[in-house]
Amino acid sequence: MRAIGSGITGGRAIVAPMLTAREMLFLALGIFGAGYVWIWFTGKGRAPGVPSPLELVIGFFTNFFDSLGIGSFAPTTAIFKFRKMVPDEQIPGTLNVGHTLPTILEAFLFIAIVNVDMLTLVLMISAAVVGAWFGAGVVAGLSRRKVQIGMGVALLVAAGFFLKDILNPAPAGGVAMILQGWKLWAGVLGSLVLGALMTLGIGLYAPCMILVSLLGMDPKAAFPIMMGSCAFLMPVASARFVRKDSYAARPALGLALGGLPGVLIAVFIVKSLSLTWIRWLVICAVIYAAITMLRSARGAKR
Repeated sequence: MRAIGSGITGGRAIVAPMLTAREMLFLALGIFGAGYVWIWFTGKGRAPGVPSPLELVIGFFTNFFDSLGIGSFAPTTAIFKFRKMVPDEQIPGTLNVGHTLPTILEAFLFIAIVNVDMLTLVLMISAAVVGAWFGAGVVAGLSRRKVQIGMGVALLVAAGFFLKDILNPAPAGGVAMILQGWKLWAGVLGSLVLGALMTLGIGLYAPCMILVSLLGMDPKAAFPIMMGSCAFLMPVASARFVRKDSYAARPALGLALGGLPGVLIAVFIVKSLSLTWIRWLVICAVIYAAITMLRSARGAKR
């Protein structure tokens, strides 16, 4: 803590503490989280009802594996599509609204655990938020068929990232926990694009891991960058989906309530796990969901 001012009282100097950059980031996370909850429960589509056991279980396991590096958007989309739980045009909004609270918790934990340069972290997070704001505004206003086409393509891209991660893992990267010069601005531009694409359901983990590795950072740096970006951009995107009532309220609440304990168990109890077979299962489920999305879009056109 550093002093921002002092005075004299009774012969003693009074020093007012100033928050560190990391503490200010935590404060901002708390403000964004509180604002997101307020918008959700005062906006359209409120009073979601009590989530079903299945919705809670989906929230638990998707966020459990998200904390371990699998990602939550693509698996959740595949489950929703397979079980016909959410209308196709409401899936992007449900993903963003439902996974926001668990993601904010992940951000708090990983930013505290992994020491990434604060300027790098803040700039990449800010770029992702700006991308999400514009992306959510576009996606929330799309027709069912356009959402089906967009999500079908996004799921195939996500499956490609999963497959690459198994067959040809991300570049080893370096040991840097900071970006400088042109690499910093390349990271900012990449985060801007990834933030926009995330609102459609691609997910951020695999692309972010590849981005930071190619820029010479330690792959561990992807976790606070990814979680921090998602924790700020998802409330922003969620606000637009809620205001347009473009999400399914009860499944979203199930993702949120089931996801919080999933994150805590993954980070503090399990910590690491061999995930190869899970990734293969996710690839199959995601490709199935992508094909059904595109078939639905084709049928709608006819």
